[in-house]
Amino acid sequence: MAPAAGSVLLGEVLPRVLTIAVAIAGGVAFANVLVAFGAIRYIAALSKPLTGPANLPDEVGGAILTTAASTTAGYGMLAEYRDSGLLDDRATLVAVTINTFFGFVQHIFTYYAPVLIPILGLRVGLLYVGTRAGISLAITVTGVVAGAFLLSAHNVNPEAMSDVDPDARADGDDDRPAGEKLLDAGRGGLEKTRDILPRLAVVYTLVVLLTAYYDLEALTGGAADPLAALTGLPSAAVPVIVVYAVDTTSGAVTLAPFVEDGTFTARTAVSAMLIGGIVSFTVSTFKRSIPFQYGIWGAEFGTKVIIVNTSLKILWIAIALVGLLVI
Repeated sequence: MAPAAGSVLLGEVLPRVLTIAVAIAGGVAFANVLVAFGAIRYIAALSKPLTGPANLPDEVGGAILTTAASTTAGYGMLAEYRDSGLLDDRATLVAVTINTFFGFVQHIFTYYAPVLIPILGLRVGLLYVGTRAGISLAITVTGVVAGAFLLSAHNVNPEAMSDVDPDARADGDDDRPAGEKLLDAGRGGLEKTRDILPRLAVVYTLVVLLTAYYDLEALTGGAADPLAALTGLPSAAVPVIVVYAVDTTSGAVTLAPFVEDGTFTARTAVSAMLIGGIVSFTVSTFKRSIPFQYGIWGAEFGTKVIIVNTSLKILWIAIALVGLLVI
């Protein structure tokens, strides 16, 4: 391997894999703690409006709420529930879909509020964040409705967590010492990470090597022009969409001067960024979604998760575009 390739792998793959590994270990350990200490009963009260109508067990509520703090940790908890047999594939897909809005919430505080809104200005920034929040919430509601119609008692096994660890029960009747509960919870997190880590490292390494030799930006650029023409956006939307598709922050910086000089209204500016988001799926799916989802679930189920997530995002972004440009 060339020295340059080796440095890229060390600089990109290793930090990302280690970060995800820590989050998965923490998420699974946290799930085990919730079960062992009977905390599921209290979390269920907060998440019941989502899990109840969707026919999902109370444990899923912990993963949904955890996603608001860490998407990786939330996914790690759901992977644990699927592997244990608590959820079958259909129930897991519904739970992942419901997770969408809570995964968006964390980005409000870590990216949108401190970075994107100051670049775009208050009016455009708030409209964009509000639109994205609405899209994420619509996907979550879609998941709840899907669960109501597609899930039943046959898709969940309430005894599965007890089958995995007979002492860990959500009813709070676990009489083991607290130290033993915590130790077992941590051990479960490490075991899950050990199972996922090799696959995660291999997939991320392949992605980094491929993107080093192939220009994915050229793929997104080809789709930008017809999309801009189809929606009737100003010609300046094309470079904005291309840049935004590759890097969100750079796209916002490119767009800001056009908003200030009146080339874009708030609605057309947000529409251009949403189209950039659609175009960017080519890059983001290959560079982030595939490595992450395959690492968590494996190739077969990971592909299903990617298809469901991407399809729902495109659907609701398209609906939002109609609302911004037509209504």
